[in-house]
Amino acid sequence: MTLGNTKRMTYLDALGLAQREELEGRDDTIIIGEDIALYAAGGAYGDTDPSRIRSAPISECGFAGMAVGAAITGLRPIVDLTIANFIYLAADPIINQAARLRYMTGGQFKVPVTYRASMWHGQANAAQHSDRPYPMFMNIPGLKVVCPATPEDAKGLLKAAIRDDDPVIVFEDNDLWGKKGDVPLDTDFVVPIGKAKTHRSGSDVSIISVSGCLRHALKAADDLAKDGISADVIDLRTLLPLDNDAILGTLAKTGRVVIVDPAHRTMGAAAEIAAIIVEDGFDMLRKPVKRVVTPDVPIPFSPPMEAPLYPNPDKIAAAVRELM
Repeated sequence: MTLGNTKRMTYLDALGLAQREELEGRDDTIIIGEDIALYAAGGAYGDTDPSRIRSAPISECGFAGMAVGAAITGLRPIVDLTIANFIYLAADPIINQAARLRYMTGGQFKVPVTYRASMWHGQANAAQHSDRPYPMFMNIPGLKVVCPATPEDAKGLLKAAIRDDDPVIVFEDNDLWGKKGDVPLDTDFVVPIGKAKTHRSGSDVSIISVSGCLRHALKAADDLAKDGISADVIDLRTLLPLDNDAILGTLAKTGRVVIVDPAHRTMGAAAEIAAIIVEDGFDMLRKPVKRVVTPDVPIPFSPPMEAPLYPNPDKIAAAVRELM
């Protein structure tokens, strides 16, 4: 739901606006990350008390765990892990502590911590800085996982994550940082976690998009429309919990599904979405589910080698045509 006036801004600026609003609007919000305090003097966090902006040493496990302790004492930490690959170093406090303490204490503790992780793929960042790790965390009960694909959703989902009483990982697409869109300026604007969004209505085929693949899905839908193929395009936005109703709803409209996911093929988000369709919507399928994903190979440094690996509009359109 869009509230109030809007302003055109980049995906990165929308994330910054969300964070600044939550820091200024509530006293329990803090931010922790490497070199974070360097940006406070320039007004990146508004008039926030500098003591609430905590620079941490290069120890992701350490400050991710520190945030868990802060959260169970009543604060709402925002942890900036910068590159998504660094989340592997923070896996123990995120999985064994943040995700499980509320359950293990019978609800006596809540852990309202937000972990931000930027996925740097498609920009020659090589094998150690180009992962899309969200499928790993989709397997962890107690976590929530979101992947905004537009500036509006970047603001709304980050604010929803900060306000949530459970730990949320916000996987941001670095390739979208400079993309612009209209963003609500209402400080109470949030995007509900667990709800997908339909970006284009169609009747012939469903294109279910994950993360930054939305723009490719929409471009493919435009190209397919020239050939008389009507595509229903939805952006899942949240990967844990998945919006099963939206997945099965678009299947019911078209009977054909192409899932577009920038993560690797094996055990990726697309695999779980396909499983939901087969288990709960098999009778509605007119053709087998197709996946457009990244193959199971390390990401090379060389741009000419890297670029062909990822989903793109041509690959999506080709997958759709195979179903028609």
